[in-house]
Amino acid sequence: MCNYLNLLGSRSTCIGVLTFLYNSYTKRHSFSIKITTEKQQLPGYPTNPITIGDHIRKRRMDLGLLQREVAEIVGVTESSVWNWEHGTEPELQYNPKIINFLGYAPFDCPDDTVGRLAWYKRAMGMNLDRLGEVMGCDPEQLSDWLSGRHKPFRKSLEKIERFLGREIGGTEWLSCSIKLIVQNY
Repeated sequence: MCNYLNLLGSRSTCIGVLTFLYNSYTKRHSFSIKITTEKQQLPGYPTNPITIGDHIRKRRMDLGLLQREVAEIVGVTESSVWNWEHGTEPELQYNPKIINFLGYAPFDCPDDTVGRLAWYKRAMGMNLDRLGEVMGCDPEQLSDWLSGRHKPFRKSLEKIERFLGREIGGTEWLSCSIKLIVQNY
């Protein structure tokens, strides 16, 4: 029959030559066979990714990449990618490159102001010192807000809103942040 079936596509066509004996001499006839196949999922393919590692594994498998190739893209060791795919949370500093590799942030952005600030910090891979530096805030104060120990006063909330770009309106700043992350890495 056919030596090759494209298992990754939804449909494949195989063209070959059928040879058979007829009255002691060989006749060749061309034929075309259409074979419809279901996409075969590889073992361990996450259909509904939950963890960051699941998202990385799904994207890697979709692209047909090895863990070593993803490691080169993200700038880590192959064992780091293996660990992430098996439940270890990546260090904060790698989140921008992971988001760039995935093409999206694999974690939800909350609706509240402090939650969005925490999301931004995580997506940008910033520690408290760096976030405090770019916001012009004390890192200890940021820690209190992000941990829930203290709630920011109205003026502080307004400052956070301005920082996050809420004056743009709606949730446009989310896509802008992702574009910024992708452009920087």
